[in-house]
Amino acid sequence: MASRLQRQLQLLTAHLVVALVALVVIGGATRVMQAGLACPDWPLCYGSFLPGRQMNLQVFLEWFHRLDAFVVGIGVLVLATTAVVQRQQLPRWLPWLSGACLVLVAFQGALGALTVTLLLPPAIVTAHLATALLLVMLVSVCHQLLEAEAAPLGPEPLARSSGAPGLATTSGVVPGPGALALQTAPPWWPWLAGLATLLVAAQSLLGGLMATQWAASLCFSAGSGCGWLGAHRFAATPAALGVLLLAVLTALSAGWCRHQRPLTTTAALLVIGQIGLGVSSLRLQLAVPGVTIAHQLVAALLLAILAALTCRGWLALVPKPFSAPAPAPRAVLSPSPAEVVHG
Repeated sequence: MASRLQRQLQLLTAHLVVALVALVVIGGATRVMQAGLACPDWPLCYGSFLPGRQMNLQVFLEWFHRLDAFVVGIGVLVLATTAVVQRQQLPRWLPWLSGACLVLVAFQGALGALTVTLLLPPAIVTAHLATALLLVMLVSVCHQLLEAEAAPLGPEPLARSSGAPGLATTSGVVPGPGALALQTAPPWWPWLAGLATLLVAAQSLLGGLMATQWAASLCFSAGSGCGWLGAHRFAATPAALGVLLLAVLTALSAGWCRHQRPLTTTAALLVIGQIGLGVSSLRLQLAVPGVTIAHQLVAALLLAILAALTCRGWLALVPKPFSAPAPAPRAVLSPSPAEVVHG
């Protein structure tokens, strides 16, 4: 049973995932709108926290991107500090995982400063994106682990062995002492989910590297840099097939898998939408910023969902033993005086 503190941290990590996805999207919008250097200094913008006189769309994007990063940093700091201070009440893994997230946030801030001071070097900008995507996945995993602490995985028990009594509950039959453990993930499931996550992450990084080189624009305008565009399109095939295969096999499998169908179906729909956005952005020759920004939004959402699914799969690979409540002891009645005399 999760404590109130664990439930609060679970809610915090859910909000952090949303804020991190928004951070990636705003960063993509900043790049698409060529607003990466709209604030020439760091960490302030034109020497102030809120540059009112210089405010325009580009300045607002860069300023809001930094504000969102600051909010994410405060949230991760609260998570890590709470995990250390209240470690006696929390899972042992939480201080380590939240500490890793805090280190990544600090590293991300340093990369953001270098991005501005070194005038948008492609390697630093790509590393900035990679760190943000890694944070999205880590915080998503942290949220799933906290959820697992709050409720047992695999809400349905497997078939009981012969002669094992069961307990009737509102959700079905709870296995008795001779029953098997709760339903587990198929052995192949976490491996396939992890492979799909790695393929989508690699594809996202390749797209970010292509974007920092402005390869698509150069390919359309001058015919140069088309190799990056071709590589991005080629790598999209195995990434999409991995996610779609996971969704199809999950839909065809029973037991534990059917509880994952909402997320795997969502991932499949996002992949289909992502393909449509990619094709549209190429046909429009990147002339519509909203399409390009939506392309990056779907990539961040996909990574958050796939990381969550991979974590669920590994957690459910080894079942948690079910401990049924111990039966109440039977009262032992003392013989009455009449029974003693009669005997």
